Amino acid sequence: MPLIFPRLRGFCDRLEPLGYLLLRIAFGLMLMTHGVPKLLGRSHGSMADPMAGSVNLIANVLHLPAAPLIGWFIALLEGVGGLMLAVGFLTRLVAPMVTVQMLVISWLLAPTFPWIDRGFEYPLMLVFVALFITARGSGRGSVDAWRGREL
Repeated sequence: MPLIFPRLRGFCDRLEPLGYLLLRIAFGLMLMTHGVPKLLGRSHGSMADPMAGSVNLIANVLHLPAAPLIGWFIALLEGVGGLMLAVGFLTRLVAPMVTVQMLVISWLLAPTFPWIDRGFEYPLMLVFVALFITARGSGRGSVDAWRGREL
């Protein structure tokens, strides 16, 4: 598709890999900020014990079985999986799991998220970021590219 300002084509073409690299890193680091406190038993924002909060939500709001096990899986996915996405290691394995996690959060918790006040747009946008990373893979500047292989 032609650009409105065709002289920007070269600049945009060179910027795209860097933009994607920064998106993947930022997304992975953002996930880590949610997973690492759960794994370490540290407070996160207004949550004194984010792991206990997650397990409580899984058990008592979502009524899912094996809430502590699911809580640990989510903490590992966010903490370790976030690091893996940030460095671009096994991206096509981790990103689909994050996509499913964000879809579940968006679907199951949507009724309790007023659009503006509580940030429903946040997990919904993360669905699309994770889906894009799933489709695009690790890209340049990744451990997968350095290893010369991707799933």
